[in-house]
Amino acid sequence: MLRGFYTAASGMLSQQRRTEMLTNNMANANTPGFKADQSSMRAFPEMLIRKLGQTDIPVENGYKLPGSSLVGALNTGVYMQEAMPKFLQGDMQQTERSTDIALLNGNMPVNPETGISGTVLFSVANGNGEPRYTRNGNFTLDGQGFLTTPAGHYVLDDQNTRIQLNSEDFTVNEDGTILENNRVVARIGIGYTDNPYRLTKEGDGLFRTEDGAALANAYTAGNAGFTLKQENIEASNVDTSRTMTDMMTAYRAFEANQKVLQAYDRSMEKAVNEIGRLG
Repeated sequence: MLRGFYTAASGMLSQQRRTEMLTNNMANANTPGFKADQSSMRAFPEMLIRKLGQTDIPVENGYKLPGSSLVGALNTGVYMQEAMPKFLQGDMQQTERSTDIALLNGNMPVNPETGISGTVLFSVANGNGEPRYTRNGNFTLDGQGFLTTPAGHYVLDDQNTRIQLNSEDFTVNEDGTILENNRVVARIGIGYTDNPYRLTKEGDGLFRTEDGAALANAYTAGNAGFTLKQENIEASNVDTSRTMTDMMTAYRAFEANQKVLQAYDRSMEKAVNEIGRLG
């Protein structure tokens, strides 16, 4: 009975964590460049149940031979193994702001071993100067004219240096070059990975590699096809209607496990107060 108690409790915990993930997706439905998380649920290792018994051997004085018979497999619970971002292209939204830049995926190479398409991301530097990557092109200029993310992280060029401009009166070509007064100032740094699911998601829409190293330069590696569109941003790829449906499904699964847990609780209460009572 206690095994079933813990199985139902694990179901409640896994659905609670899934609900938290879906709620975060919904909260970021309007965040530019946000990539929705998707959950991976996994059952605990199965237990093989066998029934112990005895077989009577018809011999003089009698003899009982111990043995066992197979009952079957039993799952002992479930857990949310991981939450992985879904790297689908978001819709393009025109903003008419020169500091807004969107990345538009073109023909991305497909990894023949995994079947996963590569992706490109803007190169930025976090507060410690470490390389980070984002799809949020809702940039701005700080007080010194550096191009930054909304959280203040510096946008890097293809030489991994900060991009400094004199004003918001600049032009970004589709190949990433920045022109100011008809003069090339820099080229926006773009990182490329052939397996985006190996990136680790951080706050402020940032991603990092597993070992913290920089990604390959998308202009020279991977044969990645992409373009940049100024005065546009990439919207979140959260499907709000699907997310609401998944949230309702998670709520129902949580309630079902909760009712099972309550039933086990009443059964144990009855076992203690009635069955175990001495006459």
